Amino acid sequence: MLKASAPHLIWAAGHFLTFLAGFRYLLTIATFSWTGYDAWYRVAYFGAIVSYGVVIYKSFGVPRTDKAYVQRALMDENVQYLVMAVYWCYVKPISITLIPYITFSLFHLLTFTRTTILPAMVSPSAGSSAPPPHSQLSKSIQTWVKDNYDRAMRFVSYAEVVIFVRVLFGALLFRNSLLAPLLYAHFLRLRFYMSSFTRAAFHHVRSELDGLVQHPSCPPVVRKGYFMLTDLVTRYASTVLSINKDQPTPATAARPTPQSSTPADPTKTKVR
Repeated sequence: MLKASAPHLIWAAGHFLTFLAGFRYLLTIATFSWTGYDAWYRVAYFGAIVSYGVVIYKSFGVPRTDKAYVQRALMDENVQYLVMAVYWCYVKPISITLIPYITFSLFHLLTFTRTTILPAMVSPSAGSSAPPPHSQLSKSIQTWVKDNYDRAMRFVSYAEVVIFVRVLFGALLFRNSLLAPLLYAHFLRLRFYMSSFTRAAFHHVRSELDGLVQHPSCPPVVRKGYFMLTDLVTRYASTVLSINKDQPTPATAARPTPQSSTPADPTKTKVR
């Protein structure tokens, strides 16, 4: 029998829906099945809303409208991802936006399997000194999660940069709402402040673009426009944010530790 609380099981069910439905939807896109599968997209985001909702409720309790509560909540990573999940769920599907949520859910499900499902499958015999049959599988899962965590977070950070480019050009080409790039720009601004992975992704992308525009074949007007744009983005991203003193700093928020966690932090499974 699973030794887990009801909120923990609901949280895990949400991640299961996100991973299964999200992967199924991306599979249909990869096979050029463009229509008839939007329900999978909505189900994936419904799962994300459920799982993040459970975490936020356990962290903040019943929502309030006072300034201190709202400010603290808006600076929480789970709240930020929940807001984006709600938005993506109710707009025209943009398949690439599922990638971060599917990645987070994969890590959470693997950790949930290791810490909750496997121990409940087989109980060691009384008086037996032999390790449980699932111990090797559990160790393999734990090792894989630890070895691939940083790589996955870097992947998500680059994916989020690509998502912004997608919704920006989508707005210019009238394929999605103008609100999408505006909302996502603010989301990335917060991610840039709180996540070292996001900052590293932006710095790498900028260094690559700097090299391209400095090439002699690049038209001067393009170079000038690029530097104007990067200056604007840098000013916006570097704006000092008003944060409650109790909130984690970027250095502690970017890496899974006992003091803080990210939306994909496998060390916080029971409360996320």
